[in-house]
Amino acid sequence: MVRFVEENITKMLETKITSKSEVLYDGGDDGDTSPATKVFQDFQINEENVGGGGLIRSWVDSMRACSPTHLKPFNNQSSWIKEHPSALNMFKEILHESEGKQIVMFLDYDGTLSPIVDDPDRAFMSNKMRNTVRKLAMCFPTVIVSGRSREKVYSFVKLTELYYAGSHGMDIKGPEQNSKYKKKTQSLLCQPATEFLPVISEVYTNLVEKTKSIQGAKVENNKFCASVHFRCVDENKWSDLAHLVRSVLKNYPKLMLTQGRKVLEIRPIIKWDKGKALEFLLESLGYENCTDVFPIYIGDDRTDEDAFKILRDKRQGLGILVSKYAKETSASYSLQEPDEVMDFLERLVEWKKLTSGE
Repeated sequence: MVRFVEENITKMLETKITSKSEVLYDGGDDGDTSPATKVFQDFQINEENVGGGGLIRSWVDSMRACSPTHLKPFNNQSSWIKEHPSALNMFKEILHESEGKQIVMFLDYDGTLSPIVDDPDRAFMSNKMRNTVRKLAMCFPTVIVSGRSREKVYSFVKLTELYYAGSHGMDIKGPEQNSKYKKKTQSLLCQPATEFLPVISEVYTNLVEKTKSIQGAKVENNKFCASVHFRCVDENKWSDLAHLVRSVLKNYPKLMLTQGRKVLEIRPIIKWDKGKALEFLLESLGYENCTDVFPIYIGDDRTDEDAFKILRDKRQGLGILVSKYAKETSASYSLQEPDEVMDFLERLVEWKKLTSGE
């Protein structure tokens, strides 16, 4: 029997803007001018207050600012490393922090479990990483949290014993089988943005048509959100692409534009993100308001910051940013690439086996 947890969504969900630090264009205007992230402050002003050209310039400036080619590598940011040390180097300290608590693992997919690639349809994880995640799920409750559709990320991971939270947490489903953490009589399904399915499908179709003139642009339907990838678009064409995306989005006041790594995301304006998904899943697992749970969230994208911030503000568990570049983050630790993520997960598995006598 499928359990759609409606009461918790009603409590957590409001028809307001989600995390303001991520908003590039909001079709509505709720008056919030909180300076969560300076880069994005001006994107909340609607087109009556800012000319279209100014808005587009802001978008493109942000696209450049978030591009790894415009960021400084670690060796120029020694102070950043001190604030966000390697999770591998600090592994003993992390184990000490988690002592006596139930670890729950949350893992982003692209750039965390798989390398970032030019073609998003070919972002395959290695068999070695898959085996590592499989072993991890035997030791701890494990969740994949991705901006991809849940079906898409499952097609990459192919493990039935995991929890999956697709569409930035707007599509959550529990394990199908072989998980000792799964409820025996119920499976979990949470889809707080179901009403937006028709409009997202319509926007996706319009974006495909509008952007086909931009070489390298790729539009992806992620069920509860649509993604416009510009990793393979010439930087001189970013402004043209932004104009085209805006020309579509301005007709949909209940949608907003956010940004990830070389991708623009069109999402419903609801108070739901990866941080809310993390809270919901911890509650569903029976760990709401528990002091003996230790969530570890590993991710590489701006959208993961919502989850990092939840953990930081609650002083519960920790966030690990995957990046070769120093950048503002609420994560406590860092790893440079998916290979280091795999090493970290392998260490957790070995530690669990040793301490449990397996």
